[in-house]
Amino acid sequence: MPDTEQAQQKAQEVAGQAQEKAQQATGQAKDKAREQVDQRSTQAGEQVKTTADDIRTVGQQLREQGKDQPAKIAEQAADRAERLGSYLQDSDADRILGDLEDFGRRQPLAVAAAGLALGFAASRFLKASSTQRYQTAGRSTSSPVGAGNGASAPSYPAASPALPATTPVDVPAVPPTDGVDRL
Repeated sequence: MPDTEQAQQKAQEVAGQAQEKAQQATGQAKDKAREQVDQRSTQAGEQVKTTADDIRTVGQQLREQGKDQPAKIAEQAADRAERLGSYLQDSDADRILGDLEDFGRRQPLAVAAAGLALGFAASRFLKASSTQRYQTAGRSTSSPVGAGNGASAPSYPAASPALPATTPVDVPAVPPTDGVDRL
């Protein structure tokens, strides 16, 4: 029996060590993620502040041209952008994530709408890049069925959104009249 107890103790030791290593790895991953969020938010804050300065310059130019209302709007936009830039630069990852969580709790419909908008934008991007990849592979998405070669082929929706989507139609092959095999 002592061998069984020793084996159980050894197994528990190994399991404990594995658990400690897993916790260390998790902690390191969290630290790395926080560091990345801190870096990215600081960079984004700097870019937003630069954009705010540009908007403020445009506002001044509009004011010099006598366009006070657009200048006022540009100035307000620049002020808000500058506040956002300062927030992003000065906040750490924990504060930003906490604020996002709080916003999500206060405004769940806004978060859902933003998620829906992001999903829609991602789907449009993927569709556009898919069409582009398909066309660069030497195939065309807008060629008509058969494409004049006498072969029956499935129809693909046109890349233009102005054309309605069509269903595939089989077109019978027409034999060439000059006796030359074109397949």
